[in-house]
Amino acid sequence: MKISQILNNNVAIVKRGSNEIIVYSKGVAFKKKPGQEITSEEIQKTYVLDSHDKLEHFSFLLSNTKDEYLQMVNQIIAYGEEKLKTCVSDYLYLTLLDHLDFTIKRIKKNQFIKSPLSWEVKKFYPEHYQIGLYAVSIIQKTMDIECPTDEAVAIALHFINLQNDTNNANHQIKAMETVRDILAIIKYHFHINFDEDSMNYIRLVTHLQYFVTRLLKHDVYDSDEQELNNQIRSLYPEAYSCVNKIRVYVRDAFQSELTNDEETYLMLHIHRVTQREERN
Repeated sequence: MKISQILNNNVAIVKRGSNEIIVYSKGVAFKKKPGQEITSEEIQKTYVLDSHDKLEHFSFLLSNTKDEYLQMVNQIIAYGEEKLKTCVSDYLYLTLLDHLDFTIKRIKKNQFIKSPLSWEVKKFYPEHYQIGLYAVSIIQKTMDIECPTDEAVAIALHFINLQNDTNNANHQIKAMETVRDILAIIKYHFHINFDEDSMNYIRLVTHLQYFVTRLLKHDVYDSDEQELNNQIRSLYPEAYSCVNKIRVYVRDAFQSELTNDEETYLMLHIHRVTQREERN
């Protein structure tokens, strides 16, 4: 394979057939020049991007990032693939490297972001959350810095979203329509207009997006926590009444029943967003 461009001592862009790919290995491009050959035995990892724009973006990131960042990304994705028993696209290396670079910069400036999705990710995507926790441990060990566990949620979402990207266009349209319909049920039940810039509204919509994705995939989760469910029903009777309307809608649209856990989380999110809107 002939070198097209050298990004640093460890990374280069090479020609493979009519395509350009990125190759990585310790010292693979050291003292080499464009036009020279690199053998497959010299390469530790290849990255194949499906568009020229992505290739340019990844190339820029690799040219301006530290080698240990890429090594961390390689470790995290290898762990994630083993945990989920799947192979990810090379696009995840790009997005995760970008995320990691930004995260470490924020941590060094003591800028921390609390994820609004901690409940959902821990509860409904425990394996993905374990990947996030592993990533946090790698960051702390490699960079010798304190990385908050909220970052585990943010990193887990990269793996969750990657799986959701495999949905076909019809599923995406159905998901958007379903979220819209459920929001309409809430809006007309409580006779309110949403503040679409509020954190409670954003939390609700995000929860609905993941909820609908699970419905479309028939991925049902229920821990039978009936006591908590009963408490929330008693505390927020109007939210429970609204959820019963959503239950009928879900039954008709998906031939599926709401589980205790889904019902509980919907009541909590609906109570938060409607209480805030009513006060306003």
